[in-house]
Amino acid sequence: YLDLVNTNKIKLNDKVNFVVPTGNFGNILAGYYAEQIGLPVNKLICASNNNNVLYDFLTTGIYNRNREFYATSSPSMDILVSSNLERMLYYVSGGDTALICRLMDDLDRTGSFSISPSLLAEIRKVFSCGWADENDVTSAIASCWESYRYVIDPHTACGYHVMMQSQGNSPERPQILLSTASPYKFPRTVLSALDSIPGSVP
Repeated sequence: YLDLVNTNKIKLNDKVNFVVPTGNFGNILAGYYAEQIGLPVNKLICASNNNNVLYDFLTTGIYNRNREFYATSSPSMDILVSSNLERMLYYVSGGDTALICRLMDDLDRTGSFSISPSLLAEIRKVFSCGWADENDVTSAIASCWESYRYVIDPHTACGYHVMMQSQGNSPERPQILLSTASPYKFPRTVLSALDSIPGSVP
């Protein structure tokens, strides 16, 4: 954020979007804490992969782990039970421990829980979401290299895909994408994506 201020891309206190690839909701929860103590955040955009349980929750208010599990090229996001989500729900609900206990009990017993439309509306004041399938990941790696000569890993590629989609909703709003892993840990996926571009392998 301060880099954008210092390079005159934004003014201090201008709100920006943060796009965060996530499976366990940890990094984006840290962003929520930062927003709560004063970081000028417009939206925290949760980027999921094929295991898009968080996308469904942030869209419908229903969290359901009873679904097919996918082993993807972004393995740190291959999660169906996001343990840090409980912490966000606690703060957004105003510390309603009875509610949180009930939701987590429902999740433990039945594999799902749902929240009220009013609580979902509160969450969506800060959080937005999107997701990328494996084809989107491949395209994002190639597109980022073609556009910026920057190599991204499959996790970051999920975020890149979501960022490019959300950019159309408010093109004037600066967006910061968190790059959450090294591309050199995923050579097969990255090289396969770049191989489709003649002379592209860095």
